[in-house]
Amino acid sequence: MRPRKLLVVSDEMEVGGSQRQITYLLGGLDRRQWQAELVFFRKESFLVRDLRAQGIVVHHIPKRGRLDLRFVLAYAALLRRQRYDLVHAFSLTAELWTIVSGWLARPRPPMVASIRGLYLDESERFWRIKRFILSRSAAVIANARAGAVAAAERAGVPLARIDVVPNGMLPPEPLPTGQREALRQTIGAPADRPFALFVGRLVKEKNLACLMRALARLPADERPWVALAGNGPLRGDIDAMREAAGLDADVRFLGERKDTAALMQSADFLILPSSYEGMSNVLMEAMAAGCPVIASDVGGNPELVEDDATGLLFPSDDAEALARCLQSLGKDAALRQRLSQQAAQVARQRYSVEQLVRSTTRVYDRCLQAPATDAGAVPLSPIGSARDDA
Repeated sequence: MRPRKLLVVSDEMEVGGSQRQITYLLGGLDRRQWQAELVFFRKESFLVRDLRAQGIVVHHIPKRGRLDLRFVLAYAALLRRQRYDLVHAFSLTAELWTIVSGWLARPRPPMVASIRGLYLDESERFWRIKRFILSRSAAVIANARAGAVAAAERAGVPLARIDVVPNGMLPPEPLPTGQREALRQTIGAPADRPFALFVGRLVKEKNLACLMRALARLPADERPWVALAGNGPLRGDIDAMREAAGLDADVRFLGERKDTAALMQSADFLILPSSYEGMSNVLMEAMAAGCPVIASDVGGNPELVEDDATGLLFPSDDAEALARCLQSLGKDAALRQRLSQQAAQVARQRYSVEQLVRSTTRVYDRCLQAPATDAGAVPLSPIGSARDDA
């Protein structure tokens, strides 16, 4: 039997949580069973080069502006030419343009839609579009139960119809002797201060403004030294906050990095102050790397982190509470060691790329076994509900 043809769709491939999960999924699929390809529309990164180096076909269809007829026709031509058995879209725009282009590429392949966050700031218009998309999808995969619940409530989808497939991660190789200290020196981490790390895109939902306020509340001699690994549209705004708070000597921008696993093993702890999250890759990877974590108590974070057992949680946007967490981990090496050991054990037991691939392909198999409808969707099944997989 020939491998089934799968197309994974992402609006962009700039380094982010969903994009890393896409690379794990594509790289982990059994190529005897799946001929998997990727298409993206905007912003590539080294992740695209890594996929191509693995022999995975990657298509770039540039999208210029909100409405781009040439883009739609080019995407429809790809669908018509390749005749994929299944499409898995990882963002609202990827989902919407897959449906629109599919109308022109008849027959439209069944599509798996995604819930990859809580979408708390999104408008009613967003949810009308999402409701339209989910009604025409063969299946829906959420990466956290919190996201599944939010989508069920706002989009009017029965919770039992949403599969929850947690993100996967690759446990890092231990750093060679001396590399931890060498890396800390290279990035300028002071030897006499705790080194705190943030990894992620510099965007509003990561709420780095709360981190700046928390650091400013601490006496200078009790502040950790913080490195921000990542890029994004708010780089200039965050830099201005840093300067206004007098934190020039306390916060350093590292830009986009390929060595985040090594950074996590070199840091004393990781901070994720997001205003909302789905299932955070960064938290998972830090926990698996033995890097203690401080995270906001939002979305899927409490599904990953048990407060004072596998990390520290603080109320969303509470700079005072975050400052207390920074103080606690900064001055208490024994606490860091305890959280590190417990988090690593939990993360490696519960989350893996193998589990991600196995759970996702189970959904794919169900979609391809079900009869297609006239709309190109497959009736959603309650098998593998959010309750079952959470």
